[in-house]
Amino acid sequence: MAAQEQFRAMYVEHHRAVRRYVQRRAPAGDVPDITAEVFAIAWQKFEAIPAGAVLPWLYAVARNTIANEHRGAARAARLAAAVADLSEQGTRDVGDQVAARHAVYQAWSALRADDRELLALIGWEGLSVRDAARALGCSAAACSVRLLRARGRLRRALDAAQIPAGQHRTKTKTKTMGVTS
Repeated sequence: MAAQEQFRAMYVEHHRAVRRYVQRRAPAGDVPDITAEVFAIAWQKFEAIPAGAVLPWLYAVARNTIANEHRGAARAARLAAAVADLSEQGTRDVGDQVAARHAVYQAWSALRADDRELLALIGWEGLSVRDAARALGCSAAACSVRLLRARGRLRRALDAAQIPAGQHRTKTKTKTMGVTS
């Protein structure tokens, strides 16, 4: 019997069982697509299907396909949330955004090089105070004090740069560059 005929016989014999398996595990709207995907994979890997265990093999493919669908749906949800965040940010006046970036750049540039380095290690590189201390060659206690002072200097520089309203909040818990302002 040719491979196409063998596949057709396998499909006829196991389609209903695979579809029921998928129905119990996936949203109703996804069942036809997932079932079709299972048999598309079965066709691609037809020679690898174990002769005595066709249905368990199809169930394993269905389980993996359902897992891929769940991961894809989660990715799509995260992407939709990110796009929504970007569209909210896009509604602000572009001039205010440019002015705010320029003011932050001025504030950052006004800091001493060692303050910028410490704040960058903590805020951008995500190092702990202990790891930043190792990178800078000082004790964790000294690094903690330096960080406290650098954050204060950055906060004052941001205030002096007069960032447009809504771009720099005071007395809130927003975290920027390792600085809570």
